[in-house]
Amino acid sequence: MIDQVGQETFERLRLEMRRGVIVLAVLAQLRREHYGYSLRKALGERGVNIDEGTLYPLVRRLEQQGLLKSEWREEDKRKKRFYLMTASGREVYDRLCEEWRQLNSGIRALLEQR
Repeated sequence: MIDQVGQETFERLRLEMRRGVIVLAVLAQLRREHYGYSLRKALGERGVNIDEGTLYPLVRRLEQQGLLKSEWREEDKRKKRFYLMTASGREVYDRLCEEWRQLNSGIRALLEQR
């Protein structure tokens, strides 16, 4: 059983690790257009749960960096902001995917070491 200090350390490290990969998950979903709620739902269905307080600042930051574009539209009599990856975002996404594959391969080898 893990003690309180160990549990707190685990939670900090878990969050740090998630922060590093959440950008890749969001970009992966935004190869297709989504509005905020549909993006959260699609991520959650794939096991990547993210709260609104994390998601919306992240997509705004990615938009400021030129990786996403957004557009307000009315759907079902409600205004919704739709997000989609830009061409520049696609290039960054492709490079991040390659980096992820290489890193994941190395980590897998380390974890399987005996």
